[in-house]
Amino acid sequence: MDLFTKLQPVWIIAAAGVGLLLGYVTPFGKFSVYLVEPFLMVLLYFVFLSVDGSRFRESVKNLRFTLTAVVINFIWTPLFAWLLGRLFFAQSVDLQMGLVMLLVTPCTDWYLVFTGLAKGNVELGASILPLNLLLQILLLPVYLMLFFGGTVQMNHSQVILSIVFVLIIPFAASLLTKAIGKQRPDWNNKIDRLKEFGDQMQLIFLCLAVISMFASESKDVFENPELLIRMLLPVLLFFCVNFFAARLAGRAMKFPGEDITALNFTTLARNSPLSLAIAVAAFPDRPLIALALVIGPLIELPSLGVIAGIINTGNKK
Repeated sequence: MDLFTKLQPVWIIAAAGVGLLLGYVTPFGKFSVYLVEPFLMVLLYFVFLSVDGSRFRESVKNLRFTLTAVVINFIWTPLFAWLLGRLFFAQSVDLQMGLVMLLVTPCTDWYLVFTGLAKGNVELGASILPLNLLLQILLLPVYLMLFFGGTVQMNHSQVILSIVFVLIIPFAASLLTKAIGKQRPDWNNKIDRLKEFGDQMQLIFLCLAVISMFASESKDVFENPELLIRMLLPVLLFFCVNFFAARLAGRAMKFPGEDITALNFTTLARNSPLSLAIAVAAFPDRPLIALALVIGPLIELPSLGVIAGIINTGNKK
């Protein structure tokens, strides 16, 4: 790993700061929201390009990994999120709901990027993606009813479009690239060189996506600075506790190191765009819920970058 990639936590945190400033002092924030998905799709293309497709079937059959991830994501995490909400936001049901909606929805895109950056088993992490998406859509209303006595309606068409644009297109593009390499041997060297620069390209486009995401929400953040401070401790506690919980569970199940890394990120990264879309549609008259979900990624993305760096450092020792 070169120096540029080793400093990934620094670049991600710097990207968040740049995005906030650009969105606040320039018109960039007005259209930057439309750049997040394209940047995300490009970096996922490089993630999938480095994936060995022959291992997908083997990964799907890894029942122990799947069950361990499901228990952490859909049994332990909802209870932990509810407890954090009650502890830190006892006087605000809206902030409790925002925190729970943020933490009970496992990520369906970012986590693969960080898994790749931390040299984890991307194929194994990707194998659980469809199940994570299905369970969070089915169980989110259950959690809200259980914890808050309310109901929400899911915008299924928006979820499907998100999958198509953010996941299927870069995955299909990576398969096409590999197919061209097989059909055109003269292209093999070019594709191999593309793979060699995969880590750097992933980090570059991750930072561009972070800048765009933070710029699009910067004005709301600057107008409510106290909310960032209030959200900071419970979200950081979630990352710390679930980081060690996943590593302990992985070691107890005797997973290899790269599988434990995959377990870490599929149980840490959250699907804030999906949660935000649901919150806006289901609770249009309760903006505090949506704002909490905007604040979440400001803490989440730098934290995931730091965690990826910690795992990489630990792997080298």
